Amino acid sequence: MDMQECIENCQQCHDMCLREAMTHCLPAGGAHAEPEHMRLMLGCADICQTAANFMLSNSSQHVAVCAACAEVCDACADSCDQVGEMDDCARMCRRCAQSCQEMAGAWQPHLMGRQAGSNLRQ
Repeated sequence: MDMQECIENCQQCHDMCLREAMTHCLPAGGAHAEPEHMRLMLGCADICQTAANFMLSNSSQHVAVCAACAEVCDACADSCDQVGEMDDCARMCRRCAQSCQEMAGAWQPHLMGRQAGSNLRQ
C-alpha cells in the first residue's frame, strides 16, 4: 500500500462522512440522525483526518492510528448500511478501512497490551 494513496483515502473519507452527516443525515432525520450513527460518522471523520495527519507528518505512530482508523471506518460503514440510502459513504469508509488495514499491517498489537491477532475492541 502506498502511503500517499492511504492519505488520500483518509482525506476523502473524512470529507464524505462530515458532509453526509451534516447535509444528508441531519436533514433526513429518523435513523439517519440517531445519536449513535451521528457519533460514528463524526468520529469516523475525525479519526480519518487524524490518520492522514499522522501519515503526512511521517510519525512512527501512524501504524497504530491507522489500525484504529480501520476499525472505526468499518463500524461506520456497517452503520451506514444499516441506516440505508448511504451506499457511497459506506463504500468510501470500506475503501479507507482497507487501505488503513494494509498500512497498519506491520503493527504489533502487543505494543498496546493486546494479544497478536485480536482486534482493538475487547
